[in-house]
Amino acid sequence: MRYNRREKTGGKQSQVSLSPLKAAELSTLPFAQRLTCTIDDACEVTGLGRTKLYELIGAGRIVTITIGRRRLIVVRSLLALLETNMSN
Repeated sequence: MRYNRREKTGGKQSQVSLSPLKAAELSTLPFAQRLTCTIDDACEVTGLGRTKLYELIGAGRIVTITIGRRRLIVVRSLLALLETNMSN
């Protein structure tokens, strides 16, 4: 797995690569063991649309954190929401 990044000086690209073992660990981590996920990941896992997820976030039923401009969903809150709905 390779990531390209631009350096601040000159716009030249340097490549940063993860070891194959580390890349495999990232891709095989079970969803329930992750700390956070993106909105797109949550949509894929739950089958809900982005609009519904943002409604649940606005209502305080799903906890998110924002780092910079990136919003991440706390997986525990997503699992708790699903468990609550399954028990009803």
